[in-house]
Amino acid sequence: MRTKPAQDPPPRVRSLSWRNLGMTIAGGYIPLALATLVVFVPLLWMMMSSLKAPGEIVTTGLALLPKNPGPQNYLDATSTVPFPRFFLNSVIVTAVGSALKCVLAIFTAYALVFVRFPFKRVIFLLILVALMVPPQVSVLPNYVLIASMGGLNTYWGIILPGLGTAFGTFLLRQHFLTLPPAILESAEIDGAGHWRKLWKIVVPVSVPSIATVGLVTIVSEWNEYIWPLIVTDHPDMMTLPVGLTQLVNSDGSTQNWGMLMAGAVIVLLPILVIFAALQRYIVSGLTQGSVTG
Repeated sequence: MRTKPAQDPPPRVRSLSWRNLGMTIAGGYIPLALATLVVFVPLLWMMMSSLKAPGEIVTTGLALLPKNPGPQNYLDATSTVPFPRFFLNSVIVTAVGSALKCVLAIFTAYALVFVRFPFKRVIFLLILVALMVPPQVSVLPNYVLIASMGGLNTYWGIILPGLGTAFGTFLLRQHFLTLPPAILESAEIDGAGHWRKLWKIVVPVSVPSIATVGLVTIVSEWNEYIWPLIVTDHPDMMTLPVGLTQLVNSDGSTQNWGMLMAGAVIVLLPILVIFAALQRYIVSGLTQGSVTG
């Protein structure tokens, strides 16, 4: 019997080849570089413009680097409006508001997962509905309530209406659902109550998710503009975004763009530092609760 000649195996595709390298660059690195430029170039332009003289900004010739860089715009910005006071107000509002938001989100998410009580699903559906409602809808009712309670131009008047965070509650609930029940059951056998299980077991293993909620909360609190603008009209209680508006209005008919850019850098720089310090938690925190619906 005549046997067929053995066929040669199909050519093996090499993982490292010019074709694969080109596809990786065209489909990965180039879009990533373009996205980075879209985000980074305006920030770089703002920082460079804050070091320029007024004549170097409003000109027909495009120049990224300042000819004679100096801190004069920062000195003018801090002397025109009380930026140190604005900065202190933003730190207080952001620190207290974000801490309370995170604690309330942890408590609410733990109760929705590990505590039995009536209408649990209905409450969770209401939290999901809150995610879809624009925050501008509640501005007028909140203002009427805070004004009637005497909270205008106060820290608690700025912080109180935004203490509920539907996003943080949803994210932490989804993560808590992925925790192995055996750990909590063994803690119950040892006599641990809800308080001990929360702070000794649930919170330590959920640090990335909690850090993600904290970062999102800090950024939103620091950049909040509409509500502090409405509820404060005294410079001693204004936050940095509202104080930047004061800087714009203080310049009269002619705008000193270098001074405005310096003020924007003062507002933006602290939150960039915090984001850089906590950004490693974002991916892990957002994906921890993605396996359970």
